Amino acid sequence: MTQQLLMIEDDTRLATMVGEYLRQSGYGFTHAVDGARGLEALEACKPDLVILDLMLPDMDGLEVCRRIKNTGGDTARTAVLMLTAKGDPMDRIVGLEVGADDYLPKPFEPRELLARIRAVLRRGTDASAGAGTQKTMRFGSLEIDRDARTVQVSGKTCDLTSYQFDLMVALAERAGRVLSRDQIMEAVRGRELEAFDRSIDVHMGRIRGAIEVDAKDPKRILTVRGVGYVFAKQQD
Repeated sequence: MTQQLLMIEDDTRLATMVGEYLRQSGYGFTHAVDGARGLEALEACKPDLVILDLMLPDMDGLEVCRRIKNTGGDTARTAVLMLTAKGDPMDRIVGLEVGADDYLPKPFEPRELLARIRAVLRRGTDASAGAGTQKTMRFGSLEIDRDARTVQVSGKTCDLTSYQFDLMVALAERAGRVLSRDQIMEAVRGRELEAFDRSIDVHMGRIRGAIEVDAKDPKRILTVRGVGYVFAKQQD
């Protein structure tokens, strides 16, 4: 089945160029020129991934992302790749905080966009490949189900993006081992962490907010100052 992409972008020329390129690459493609039409298209075409511009004429991309992630059901799990202003780290940090799975600064090369799309979509289809036979991992009251791609604490499902789920799996598989940011990113993305990119810390903050009793005093994912993070083997 052809994977479907939705691009919410008010620059029609850019969207037309990107659409032609992505269709040639084997994807279905739908374009919406503003946030309201994008949210309507989201329900109509049920995309696998949304390419979302930060600057839209009717509402900003952050608000659109919030609405997507707060919709509930399968729609809330739709992957979001946000297009941000080049050289503005705050845009991408806030975007990741509201649930975007990845970001790409403008202007961008279509080939890089395609690579990012493939990487995000691949996380949802083969994240468990090569992960061994253990499909469910349990650490005290925390349960990670690879097949369902869910994380629960005391039976309550935690709200995580696809990328954040994969970060959890990467850490849990290496429980008790201190991992640098580069090692974590490489395990999930298969590429080295970009220079000065602190987005991994944003994701860790989001994960802690979902799984910890007190995100300011974490017991499950611990920070090792100057090194990285470690997933605790023994948990309540």
